Amino acid sequence: MNEPVQSFFQTTALDPEARADPYPRLKALRDKCPVMRDEGAAAWIVTRYADVRAVVNDRSLWRHPRMAEQTSIMQAQVAPVEGLDQVYAEGESILFLDEPHHSRIRVPLAKALYARVAKSRPRIDAIVSEVLDRIAATAPFDLMTEVAIPIPILVIARILGVDEERLSEFRRWSEDAILSLTPIRNEDETRRMIDGSNRIAEYFRELLAARRASPRDDLISDMATADADISDAELNVNLSSLLVGGNLTTTDLIGNGVWLLLTHAEQLAKFKGDPSLAASAVEEILRFESPVDATGRVLSGDREFGGCPMRDRQSLLASLRAANRDPAMFENPDSFDIARKNAPHVAFGGGAHICIGAPLARMEAQSALTQIFQRFPDLKLADAEVEWRTLPLFRGLKRLMVEV
Repeated sequence: MNEPVQSFFQTTALDPEARADPYPRLKALRDKCPVMRDEGAAAWIVTRYADVRAVVNDRSLWRHPRMAEQTSIMQAQVAPVEGLDQVYAEGESILFLDEPHHSRIRVPLAKALYARVAKSRPRIDAIVSEVLDRIAATAPFDLMTEVAIPIPILVIARILGVDEERLSEFRRWSEDAILSLTPIRNEDETRRMIDGSNRIAEYFRELLAARRASPRDDLISDMATADADISDAELNVNLSSLLVGGNLTTTDLIGNGVWLLLTHAEQLAKFKGDPSLAASAVEEILRFESPVDATGRVLSGDREFGGCPMRDRQSLLASLRAANRDPAMFENPDSFDIARKNAPHVAFGGGAHICIGAPLARMEAQSALTQIFQRFPDLKLADAEVEWRTLPLFRGLKRLMVEV
C-alpha cells in the first residue's frame, strides 16, 4: 500500500486489504507514525510495543467508553440501543468497568473461574478427543466447523454448566452478541446483535434462578450462591460474557494456530517431533496472529504518550497486533518460531484488564494442537485459499479446509 494509513479501521477486517494481511499497514504506522491521531474515530492510535504496554498497564487510565469525549468512536460501544434487554442497563461487563466496580466483580469471578480451570485439563483433553472422534477423515473437512468451533463452546459450556443440547444456539447467539463490541454496524447486524444478546440474557436469567434454588457442580452455581456484592444483572452480563468470549476468540486461536503450522512446514515438523513445545507454540501463535486487534483506554487528564500531548477524556486505541510484531521488542518479529524465547506478547492485553479467560484459552489451544497433529500426523491444507472473517477488532478464519 502506497498511501499512508488515515484511519484505524484501515488496519482491521473492515478493510479487504487489511483483512487479507494487516501487517504491512501496521508496520507503516509503527515505523512512520507510531502515535497517530485518527480524527474520524476521535482517537489516538498507539502501535509501538513500549507504548502499548504502557497504556494497558496504566491504572490511571479509564477503561469505560462512556468516559471518552462524545465524538469518540469508543462511545459507540455503549450507545443506547432500543430493544436491548433491561439487564444491559442494570449490569455491566468487567470488560468496561473501572474501579471500584471492576475489582468488586472481577475478583470473586476470577477466583471461582480459576479454581475450576485449575482442575479442567483432564476434562479439556477428553473434550478435544471427543470432538476429534467425530471426524470422518476420509474426505476434506472444514477444521473450523468440525474442530475449532466445537471445542471451546463445549469447554466453556461444561465449566459454566449450561445446557449442552443447545450449543448450536449458544454459538449463534454468541456470534450475534459479539457485534455489540463493533462500533460500526449496519441495520441487519444491529438487529442480530439485539436478538442474540437478549436471548443470552433471558437464558442466564432463568439459569441463575434455577441454580440458586438447586445448586450444581458448576461455575454458575458457584457465583449464584457466592457471598459477593454482585447483583443478578451483573452476574447475568458477566457470566454470559464468559460464554460469548470463551468460545469465539479461542476458536480463532485454534484455527489460526493450525493454519500457521500447516503453512510453516519447518515449524510443524518441529512441533510434531517435540509435543512439549505446545506451550511455547501457543504463545507464538498468540503473538504472531493474535485473535484480538486492539484494546481501548480513556485519558483521565491531560498528559503525554509516545511524545504526543493528549487531552483529558481523549481515547487511546492500543494496537495489540502491531505491538506483537515490533522489532524493538521481538527479534525477527515477522518470522513464526514456535521455540521463541522471551516473547512477552500483549495478545491478552495487560494490567488490571488482562483477559480473564487467558489461562483457559491457553489450556484449550495446547490440548487441541497437540491432539490434532497426533491424531492426524499427515494433516495438510485441502485448499490454499483461506477466508478471514469480516468482524472488525477480531482476526479469525471463516473456514479452513484440510485433509489427511
